[in-house]
Amino acid sequence: QVQLVESGGGLVQAGGSLRLSCAASGRTIRSYSMAWFRQVPGMQREFVVGISRSGTRTSYADSVKGRFSISRDAAKNTMYLQMNSLRPEDTAVYYCAADDGGNSMYIPLSRNEYESWGQGTQVTVSS
Repeated sequence: QVQLVESGGGLVQAGGSLRLSCAASGRTIRSYSMAWFRQVPGMQREFVVGISRSGTRTSYADSVKGRFSISRDAAKNTMYLQMNSLRPEDTAVYYCAADDGGNSMYIPLSRNEYESWGQGTQVTVSS
């Protein structure tokens, strides 16, 4: 349905910051709950943070609480992931995802609940 394109990944030193963007097209992001996932070689794609369709509820993985922040700008049809105090273990390919199901306050936590995915953007944190 909705098309998603991530950008903003790159190489950053530990302790640094990076902001990822997920530009949506075809449909308004107001119709979707959205999330960021990340994946490293040999591991499952894991949930990082999500935002409800209403835009008023968020859910963060314990590993990123206090460091990462999700937001959306419906006027620009774009979702963002602000990453601060980055650690080497944050190194991964980051994907944005969207789900059109559930009520306006629901935040899916499983990758299988999302129907639309971006192509991913690489984030590398060096020591």
